[in-house]
Amino acid sequence: MPFTLSTRLAPGVKDLDATLVVLEDGKGGCAEVWPALGFNCIRWTAVREGLSLDLLYRDPALFEGARPTRSGIPVLFPFPNRIRDGRFVWQGQPYQLPTNDPAGVNAIHGFACRRPWRIVAQGASHDSAWITGVFRCSVDDPASRPLWPADHEIRLTIRLGATTLRLEAEVFNPDSVPLPFGLGYHPYFRLPASRDFAVADCSTQVPAEQFWQLQDNLPTGERVPVDAARDLNTTRRIADLHLDDVLTGLPARPARMDGLIERATLTAMPGQPLRLFCSPVFREMVVFTPPHRQAFCIEPYTCVTDAINRSDGGLLVLPPGATWSSLVELSI
Repeated sequence: MPFTLSTRLAPGVKDLDATLVVLEDGKGGCAEVWPALGFNCIRWTAVREGLSLDLLYRDPALFEGARPTRSGIPVLFPFPNRIRDGRFVWQGQPYQLPTNDPAGVNAIHGFACRRPWRIVAQGASHDSAWITGVFRCSVDDPASRPLWPADHEIRLTIRLGATTLRLEAEVFNPDSVPLPFGLGYHPYFRLPASRDFAVADCSTQVPAEQFWQLQDNLPTGERVPVDAARDLNTTRRIADLHLDDVLTGLPARPARMDGLIERATLTAMPGQPLRLFCSPVFREMVVFTPPHRQAFCIEPYTCVTDAINRSDGGLLVLPPGATWSSLVELSI
């Protein structure tokens, strides 16, 4: 059967457009995208060898107003993670962002993950179904436009394939001044993904040589070799991990023909693990065990936390009128 695309309404939603876009593979698998909640892919399921796999975690209270960054795959743009005290200076101009992290101290995760996006393309064929959304700050969140040095636009295609979920991003600078930015994704992988698997059997591998030392969730500036608690170079049981860390020094690996590099594996189901592939520009991997222990997060970032306040943080700068692109692929 061919891939298809449809819509349904999420139950219990009050203050947002409740329309979910449903991508289906014709074999019992699907992805659901909520455009009004930051273009978040809140569900990805698959059927493999007769097993039903539920691959993404969703907060049970998401439709009733739970934090949008704690379910599915939040899109973190124009900066991922925190900015210290919500303050930075860019080209001599000071900026103050809302201090909206859980502690109420720092800015966190940009603007795009909390605002409705516009759908600009969608479709289905014999080998995939996709939806493309766009967020431009001046159009879709004008109150936040003065809070960042330049207007910014991200166009993201979420594409469901036979064995993959792809995040195909283009960042565009529509302004007349340079655009500083970082991009990150915050996938919550469900533990376990199948009823035929146990949480105790779930494991992961995220190779990295170093991690950023953090104080109050912010980098001190020192990168040190991974220690026993953070060494994911070999397969580790997730039940033994208690992490909220930024891994760096990712190993050099050969790229596929499409330029993607395998950066992590997660075994939360019988058989082959889920594999995470990224464009080389994703130089950090954040690993996080949520307190509820029903998910594990492996988050590709183009820059470190608080990058706009660091010369070594990996912040990207896009000239006026320029476009930048990247890919992330989840594969089972």
